[in-house]
Amino acid sequence: MADGARKRRILVVEDEDNIAIALDYLITREGYEHDRVASGAEALGRIRSTHPDLVLLDVMLPEVSGYEICQGVRLDPTLADVKILMMTARGSAIERKKGLALGADGFISKPFELKALREEVRRLLGEGG
Repeated sequence: MADGARKRRILVVEDEDNIAIALDYLITREGYEHDRVASGAEALGRIRSTHPDLVLLDVMLPEVSGYEICQGVRLDPTLADVKILMMTARGSAIERKKGLALGADGFISKPFELKALREEVRRLLGEGG
């Protein structure tokens, strides 16, 4: 299969099953390949091994925070093209600023509307809509 026809790959880093299930539904319906890790400790290794197009990254994770993972991705030049969409239940301006300062490409507050999430995913993957 030519690279242009390759399915976009999304990695979900989310410890709450109910949110991960909702994301799984949305991502599958949109036709993306995806994978999930439930802990921050596993996330960076999985990002390096699978090199997803986009990481949906929860801020509040067991062991390693989403901020640390975001920073780790941004410090690795081989992962420069990986987009990061951070998800937070707190959604404060300070958290958003911190996430963007560490190199996140976008920020969405939980609970989110699936429509808003879908638009953000499409924007980050350069697919308009």
